[in-house]
Parts: sequence; C-alpha cells; structure tokens
Amino acid sequence: MSDYKKRKIFVYTELQISVPFDKAPWKDVNTRLLTVPGLVRKTWLSGMNTDSLGGLYEFDSLEAAQTFCWEIFPKEPREFGVSFMTKIFDGDITEDASREMSSPHFD
Repeated sequence: MSDYKKRKIFVYTELQISVPFDKAPWKDVNTRLLTVPGLVRKTWLSGMNTDSLGGLYEFDSLEAAQTFCWEIFPKEPREFGVSFMTKIFDGDITEDASREMSSPHFD
C-alpha cells in the first residue's frame, strides 16, 4: 500500500451457516459491533434460499478493517462452530463508479 491513507474500506463477511434471519442473534451482535473501533456502518445480509448470514461493513481505515477481520470477526463463527469468508475491498478506488450508481456509502 502506498503512503496514501485510505478513507473508505469495505469488508464482506459470510458465515457458512443456514439460519432464518429472525432466529439470528443480530441484536447481541449489533451491541458488540457498536464498540468496534473504526466501524462506520454495517449492512446485514441474509442469503436468498440459503439463509446464510453475512454483512457488508464500512471502516474508516485499512488498519481498523484488518483488526476486525483478523482479531474480532473470527470469534463470531467460532461461537457457532462454522467456517466463514471475509474479504477486504478498497472503497476509494471505486468511488467515482459508486457515485455514478447513487451508492449510499458515498453521499
């Protein structure tokens, strides 16, 4: 990474679990997430016809996103005994294209 400080970092997560969203402990998870440093917002995701759980997160720095992905998030799937996928995305490089599509993350 260059010396340029990233302003928008997005993280995608998905748990390899099948649970109807109304049975997911999202209220408890939200309470914990509100304490995560650098987290700007989260959008919950529920898989169509699969009931997998996931999310799209926005962080204010790469460092905050990496801490979340490597140290904080892995504890959640461990509690369920399931595997997971996590990916980090550069929101700065996609800003113009996202604005053109009226993304709420670039208002």
